[in-house]
Amino acid sequence: MHKRVTLSRRAIPSVTKVLDSLGKIDLPRPVVVTIVRQELSRIRAKGEIPEFRSIVDLVRGSLEQLRASRLQPVINGTGIVIHTNVGRAPLAPEAVQALKEVGSAYSNLEYDLVTGERGRRGTYIENALALLCGAEAATVVNNCAAALVLIVQHFTRNKPEIVISRGEMVQIGGGFRIGEILGATGATLREVGATNKTTLADYMRTINRQTAMILKVHRSNFFMSGFVESPSSAAIAGLARKKRVPFVEDLGSGAMVATEEFGIPEHEPTPAEALKDGADLVCFSGDKLFGGPQAGIIAGKKRFVAALKREPLFRALRCDKLIFAALQSTVDLHLNESTSEIPALALLRISRDELRARAAAIFARLRGLPLQITIGRGAVKAGGGTLPRSMISSITIDIVPENCSVRDFATSLRTSVPPVVGYIANERFKLDLRTIFPHQDDAVIDAIRSACAGTH
Repeated sequence: MHKRVTLSRRAIPSVTKVLDSLGKIDLPRPVVVTIVRQELSRIRAKGEIPEFRSIVDLVRGSLEQLRASRLQPVINGTGIVIHTNVGRAPLAPEAVQALKEVGSAYSNLEYDLVTGERGRRGTYIENALALLCGAEAATVVNNCAAALVLIVQHFTRNKPEIVISRGEMVQIGGGFRIGEILGATGATLREVGATNKTTLADYMRTINRQTAMILKVHRSNFFMSGFVESPSSAAIAGLARKKRVPFVEDLGSGAMVATEEFGIPEHEPTPAEALKDGADLVCFSGDKLFGGPQAGIIAGKKRFVAALKREPLFRALRCDKLIFAALQSTVDLHLNESTSEIPALALLRISRDELRARAAAIFARLRGLPLQITIGRGAVKAGGGTLPRSMISSITIDIVPENCSVRDFATSLRTSVPPVVGYIANERFKLDLRTIFPHQDDAVIDAIRSACAGTH
């Protein structure tokens, strides 16, 4: 028995032999060596040794899977503009240039160029955001959940209770729930009302000496209709002032312009509107309808913003120079009313005629391939937990491959360089042109041709 085990182990190829057989792999050598060793260890543990070629193929498959997980650009044909899985809002060219300039050199991140002494991080951005939001002050942390945690931890330092409508105890992307995020701070949640109906009287009955704040949360990716009721922000703000408790509104989406501009009736409240209605603080995401990098933006009363910045947790949640660089450029575009330069907003505004012309050009260039191609209609979602009721009409390229299944065709495009991501509906592979930039059309055509040829 011992002899057979020994012979079996000798049959396992060496790491060097496998490495030599793999050829050139576009990954750092230490990473490749580690994967080879892991796969050989798994084979050793199973006790069944495949043929050498099968072992090499197994290792190569693991390496390809790992390589595909590296952060890289993808072409988004899903019809979801602010798609969390593919990076939410793409950055404006000005923001990308700012990243390059600031990231490749030293910067005045915390250096005062006037006095020559240590400066304060984020001075310009905070002033510009306050102006944009119509607020007394503003600051930035690394995402909106962090902003909410910072706010809750500050206000519940001496009083533990947060009053929130039961209809706003939402679950956001990735399985995270507002209640769990707030509970992690040690706060006590006092849910008021029913799931579908919350009245101002519900808030009034619940507020007591232990109430730290009233919180209103954007419902994000769903809406309620029918037998529903919810007091306005202005009404809640009036009650908060009367009871002398802070009122905070988590807006989530970061809309800075009237969303009706996109040709849809649904309105997303802006920070300026919420603050005008009486909120003491608002928080929202930087990488949704704001169109910038991931960030949690807080705006409102100066005394509250200053107090948040004195919290020890603030340092742990603050942003780095790259986020500031990209955010600064995006803020400037909003202030200059140049939102047509912000990609996420520009995509939502593209006319169907423009999309139809692009579709016709792509269709013409794909003739002769073993595919059934039609120009279809799409319905685009803003995504990212914004405008959940609204769809924007669009144009799609619909493909039925003749030499493989629709799913295999979709897989082939996802593994192309660059990856092309679409969706399957009605047994067809679909690419929505509203979420594909015009300059990417050539790459889409090349990827489809390669998929038909069985190569990348």
